[in-house]
Amino acid sequence: MKKRQFVADDLLSKIYQNKYAPGEKLPTERALATHYQVSRYTIRKAIKKLINIGSVQVVQGSGMFVTKTIRESPLIYNSLTEKKFKDIQSTVIAMQKKKMTPEIENIFDMKNDFVWEFTRVRIVDYQKVQIETTQLPCSYFPDLTEEIAAGSVHEYVQQCGYDISHFITTYSAVNVTREQADLLNCKKGIAAMKIVNRGILNDGRVFEYSELINLDYAVSYFTPFNRFKHQFRKK
Repeated sequence: MKKRQFVADDLLSKIYQNKYAPGEKLPTERALATHYQVSRYTIRKAIKKLINIGSVQVVQGSGMFVTKTIRESPLIYNSLTEKKFKDIQSTVIAMQKKKMTPEIENIFDMKNDFVWEFTRVRIVDYQKVQIETTQLPCSYFPDLTEEIAAGSVHEYVQQCGYDISHFITTYSAVNVTREQADLLNCKKGIAAMKIVNRGILNDGRVFEYSELINLDYAVSYFTPFNRFKHQFRKK
């Protein structure tokens, strides 16, 4: 992931965690560049992405502010309305417990902790259509197993007593790498969609970070407002 995309995703995540409330002023470009250890040029590119999707506005001479109507953004959907597709099978191909990198620490707003990282291949109608790599904090989910990871992660999260609020989801067009092509039994370089998700609990904590490569464009899902349709399969 490019640095500008990471910064944009992370700022958007913090906005929806209420760390930057609607109408609140964001830190300066210089402060953000120092925090993320990137150039101010990278910060400008990241902010431009947020401006383009209507999450941030710039007031000349005053600074950058979170849009007051941010809660109406189509990037948010309510996880509690999710329905599990009965025809989806998930196979865990790798799972490990690993120390958080500085980037992942920033995503989860945690220090010196560990995450479960697992990769799943999803099969629909006997065809491999998705590769998903997910990270969950070990301190939140100490008893996670490969068997649980192969099922509905979000059902497991709720069974652990957590209340899921929403997800922040961003999309980008990509081409399948050779390694991904081998897993999906497809040709290297074909077009796909990369979907990045951050799951947010009701108390504002991030409980999940996942990156998914998606080949299946046949199933649509909606935001809570039922106004925006995307041609990607839901978790």
